[in-house]
Amino acid sequence: METKLITAVCLCLIGSGCAGVQKIVTKPAEASAVLLPTQGSETRGTLRFLQKADLVVVTGKITGISPGPHGLHIHEKGDCSSPDAMSAGGHFNPTLSPHGSPTDFGRHAGDLGNVLADATGVAEFTLEARGLAVGPESHSVVGRSVIVHAGEDDLKSQPGGKSGARLACGLIGKSP
Repeated sequence: METKLITAVCLCLIGSGCAGVQKIVTKPAEASAVLLPTQGSETRGTLRFLQKADLVVVTGKITGISPGPHGLHIHEKGDCSSPDAMSAGGHFNPTLSPHGSPTDFGRHAGDLGNVLADATGVAEFTLEARGLAVGPESHSVVGRSVIVHAGEDDLKSQPGGKSGARLACGLIGKSP
């Protein structure tokens, strides 16, 4: 009798028509950052990080930068306390790889490439990053910082792509 009851319960749980059984829908992991200017800069912005399967989709808007390309990187420390944002440390690089393009297989996880500011100094963008996560993984962006640089990342020079001074820094935090 007990075996039949267990079998009936299991069949009910497996079946889609069983009353009381609900499909569990999980919300994708999200994080965000507010970019604040470093000393002498007017650069500001907001970024959103959304986990989608094995990649992170980064969307953002940055204002107060010169027209043209600017390096954008995740940095190892979630610390924007110094006036020049050097407190954020180097690029986030858990695999100890060389600096490179976001499409390179062996690169810093924090190498997001460049964002392009228009003639009014505004960059609005969406990019996809592999090798990162939003969550408890060791390669998570949460608890780190994101930096926008004064110049273009050449995507090859070591250790940081010659992208210049740090114009703005934002702490990456988990979204509610």
